[in-house]
Amino acid sequence: MSFFGFFISVLNSMLPTNKLKAEEPKQSELEELSRLTGGLAHEMKNPLSIIKVNLKLISEDLAMSKDENTRRAARKIGVVQKETDRLEQILEDFLRYIRKTELHLSAVDVNKLVIDMVDFYSPQAVSRSITLRLALCSQPLICMADSNSLKQVLLNLFINAQQAMPGGGELMLRTQKTNSEAVIIVSDTGKGIEPENLEKIFHAYYSTKAGGSGLGLSASKKIIEAHKGSMKVDSIPGKGTSFTILLPLEEK
Repeated sequence: MSFFGFFISVLNSMLPTNKLKAEEPKQSELEELSRLTGGLAHEMKNPLSIIKVNLKLISEDLAMSKDENTRRAARKIGVVQKETDRLEQILEDFLRYIRKTELHLSAVDVNKLVIDMVDFYSPQAVSRSITLRLALCSQPLICMADSNSLKQVLLNLFINAQQAMPGGGELMLRTQKTNSEAVIIVSDTGKGIEPENLEKIFHAYYSTKAGGSGLGLSASKKIIEAHKGSMKVDSIPGKGTSFTILLPLEEK
């Protein structure tokens, strides 16, 4: 569990509870916790930015030296720079996760949205030896949705698949239609997820990957549910994983 995951669990333990019967925390208390943790993250970003700028300046100065000890110090500073970049990304992910999901709805063609994201991701897929496959529904799939939020969900799933296939593989995207829902299926040929981990995969700060924030999938599910949709995962260890997104079709 990351620092923020631990911090949130501590704050949650501070909420008033009844030993005989668990009580749901009041909405105002949850909002206060959100403000508190969000404020902490913002306060951490300011000194972190100063640290990053100074590390860059020091690194540039040291890199000009011909002394081996100084150059070794420059390499160590490079490691620190990478870690500060990672910390900055963790803070950004955290702030994005606790932020209230505000949707800007419009009629979205799900097939077109998927095509756009495949085109966007294609260069990255080529560089990672990932083959993209696409099978689109022949019928229109129009949903009232926030296209930017849905694109973020798909990008999160692409990155998740990429991390599951470090040596390359196949990423398949399919769209289908039920009587009332548009279906998006994102499948990979990666290492898969063990059965005992499947039920935890959407939990905030749960990650099977070293260095992962554990927020991507949790945030994605949150976005889909804000659209009154649902998201599920199926996986076979050693063969791959499929994420299925269901979104309500626009009523005619």
